[in-house]
Amino acid sequence: MSDEASDPPSPLPPGAQVPTDGLVLVSTPIGNLGDVSRRAVEALRGADLVLCEDTRVTQRLCATYDIPTRLLALHEHNEDRTIPRVLALLRAGRRVALVSDAGTPLVSDPGYRLVRAAITAGLPVGGVPGANAALLALTLSGLPPHPFLFLGFPPPRQAARLAAFASLRAAERAGLSATLIWYEAPHRLAETLADMAQAFGDRPAAVARELTKRFEEVARDGLTALATRYAATPARGEVTVVVGPAPAEATDADDLDIRLRAALSDYSLKQAVALVTAATGLPRKQVYARALALG
Repeated sequence: MSDEASDPPSPLPPGAQVPTDGLVLVSTPIGNLGDVSRRAVEALRGADLVLCEDTRVTQRLCATYDIPTRLLALHEHNEDRTIPRVLALLRAGRRVALVSDAGTPLVSDPGYRLVRAAITAGLPVGGVPGANAALLALTLSGLPPHPFLFLGFPPPRQAARLAAFASLRAAERAGLSATLIWYEAPHRLAETLADMAQAFGDRPAAVARELTKRFEEVARDGLTALATRYAATPARGEVTVVVGPAPAEATDADDLDIRLRAALSDYSLKQAVALVTAATGLPRKQVYARALALG
């Protein structure tokens, strides 16, 4: 797939208005510029200011579709100090559009604090829907589409990542049953998949990469095989990971020993006990005692 647009969107049909007041959250393409909606283009053209993560990225979209609106960077480092300025513009009757570099604003992107501030101030907040990598990856994964749980990016450090997965596994033991979705940086993908396999077992999963772009790829397999694949051939580009829901399971003594031996082969005693405790729902003291016996 090309990431270039072809023809500009045609004029809006009657009745297809765009929000005309306040703060407007505008979804943009996740890769292929041809996926921009007509309402999105009109909303950006009609705004007095467009807030974006990186002006260089949004400028490319604006240049393609002849959008002359002024751009202003809004990111995690300047959002708090930018909010008063934006609220002043909104109170003066100006229309401000908010976009992310790709996809739906606020989904693992800046803007939440601004939206909350505008709502608290009683100012209008509207939106123009569009592309979202998590939802597209879910529909292409072949895994159950609902319920699903989007979790953003896993923690970058392994210890924190394992702890997060252990907490999620505990929630599954308590009754959570949902397809799980994360974004991940390509250089951490293989390590994260291996940690997922350890925490969740060898569940069916999918890695969606470079969605809507020229080198789009959706790899569907078990977590262990996917971890091996991307350890051998590192991924490039934007990555979304989709993991199937927890299967029904029962834990007996043999199963506990198998889980502990597998965990102890890769992790410290403390980490292994934490992972297996979360995965089985057994008392930590029982798991710890058995781990010492196996060690």
